[in-house]
Amino acid sequence: MKALTDLFERTFGGRAGSCAEIPASGSYRRYFRLAPAEEFSGVPASVIGCWNADKKENAAFVSFARSFCAEGLPVPEIYGVDEAQDVYLQQDLGTESLYDKVSQLWLKPLEGTGMICAFPSELMVLYRKVLRQLVQLQLKGRTCIDYSKCTPCPAFHRDAIHWDLNYFKYFFLKLMRVPFDEQALEDDFRTFSAYLLQAPHDFFLYRDFQSANVMLLGGEPYFIDFQGGRRGALQYDVASLLYDAKTQLPKDVRNNLTEDYYEMLVEAMPEICPSERQPSKEAFMSYFQGYTLCRLMQALAAFGLRGVVEHKSGFRESIPSALQMVQDLLDHWQIPVPLPELQSCLIRMQQVEV
Repeated sequence: MKALTDLFERTFGGRAGSCAEIPASGSYRRYFRLAPAEEFSGVPASVIGCWNADKKENAAFVSFARSFCAEGLPVPEIYGVDEAQDVYLQQDLGTESLYDKVSQLWLKPLEGTGMICAFPSELMVLYRKVLRQLVQLQLKGRTCIDYSKCTPCPAFHRDAIHWDLNYFKYFFLKLMRVPFDEQALEDDFRTFSAYLLQAPHDFFLYRDFQSANVMLLGGEPYFIDFQGGRRGALQYDVASLLYDAKTQLPKDVRNNLTEDYYEMLVEAMPEICPSERQPSKEAFMSYFQGYTLCRLMQALAAFGLRGVVEHKSGFRESIPSALQMVQDLLDHWQIPVPLPELQSCLIRMQQVEV
């Protein structure tokens, strides 16, 4: 806190009157809300301070945020950085996230009703805004950021995909005691990753594009926590948002929003990436299910680690919803490469007791 208040004073030329910690979620970073001791010209009413011992993550976030801001993209402005103390100050985007809005308008009305409710039109409008800005971020981020800052790697390449698949193996399958043939599963992992990398993967991949990382300020979406960004396929981030287990979006809503995203991509690509060949709808959708499964496997591993091992609230509770979305994929399986042991695991894990 002292490092942050000192940085605040050096950045704005005035003392911080308050510095309150914001409750942590899944990360090891610590966030604080700082406000000036008194009103003086040119100082925001409040700012967010971050402490993170991972210097590479800090460098990536600050570098990406500054590049995105220069392109007019909806990310927080960086006010000040103290690399030696592992702290930085960024724009305060308020306290309401997309997840908060979904919880208020969708999840809470569903609780205890036993009824199927219509998905709120207000949320459809909001999700379309988010997807439109995501397209801009993915396409402009292709060239505007310094990929040498990426951590732990500059692209979602074969090794990075395998890290996620093994994360799933150890922190979900083994943790939940789902039986599998180790060699056969490893063979499927190699086949699966090779298939995923056939999709164009030279765009900015946000990596953790989920509802809690979209803040709402004045009704407009802003993006946070993109320090894990790297080069990758367009489909991954769309799947991260629409197959977010916490939000429990209905299947038809997910399908409609995926179609909307594709239309937005086709509209934006000629202007932002005129030399890039536009993907056909068939080509885009052919990889979408694969990246959706990849993301769901990564999410289930995170729920296992954070919820079962570390006993953090909200993670274990998301497992049933994620399993249902995996079942939806199994019911409409379209991945065109043989993955027999992986499919068997996906079927067996539907019997997991959470």
